[in-house]
Formats: sequence, C-alpha cells, structure tokens
Amino acid sequence: MGLPQSLSNNSMIKVYFDGKCGLCSKEINYYQRIVPEEVFEWLDIATDPSPLKGLGISQREALKRLHVQDSAGTIKTGINGFQVIWQQLPGWRIVGRITEVPGIYHFVEYLYVLFAVYRFERLDHCKAIDDR
Repeated sequence: MGLPQSLSNNSMIKVYFDGKCGLCSKEINYYQRIVPEEVFEWLDIATDPSPLKGLGISQREALKRLHVQDSAGTIKTGINGFQVIWQQLPGWRIVGRITEVPGIYHFVEYLYVLFAVYRFERLDHCKAIDDR
C-alpha cells in the first residue's frame, strides 16, 4: 500500500497530543491501528514537551488544543488539526471533508473548543503546567 499523495515528499505529519489524557490516548491509539506507520509521527507532549522546542508553542498551549504539523510544515490546531489527520485515514476522509463546510466547520470547532477547555481545566497534569 503506497502513501497518500499528500505525503509523497516523505514528510511525516507530526501529531502533538496529550498522552496523559485517557480519551486523547484512546483516540490516538485507534488512529495508530488504522494508518501505516510512515504517515504520522505521534508525539506525546504531556510526557515529553521537547518536540515543541523551536515551534513557538508552550506545553500549556499544546495541551489545551491538539496541534498537528502537516507535511508542508504548517501547524494546525483544533478541528483544523483533526482534518489533517482524517484526510489520511481510511474511512475518515469524508469526515474531514464534511467538517470543511463553513457552517459545519464553525459548529464543530465551537464544540471542540468547549470540550478542550472543559478537559484542560479538569486534568491535574494540565493544571500543573507552569510554562507561561
């Protein structure tokens, strides 16, 4: 099975995720099972924030919202980050396309922000970060 066209330049997509969040880890583990290894680099920034150095992103900021660096090197957050992931996953490309529709995009991004704030404020490891 070849790589999707968007990765033909051998640049892996980097996903900066909260590996200490149970829900986040479950979702990432699911994605890891359904996509070839060479598509994504999965970086647990809760355990090791060093991959964020040089990106201008604090650990606190990265734990608040999903961050994805696409194959062109552009950082995407929130739903935009999920869209990058979904475009590479079998059976999920349609979800990525649907969430690009303006009204749907704004609604889904709004729900994501509500969830992200709720999640961040309730996880002890997020509250303990003091890199402001």
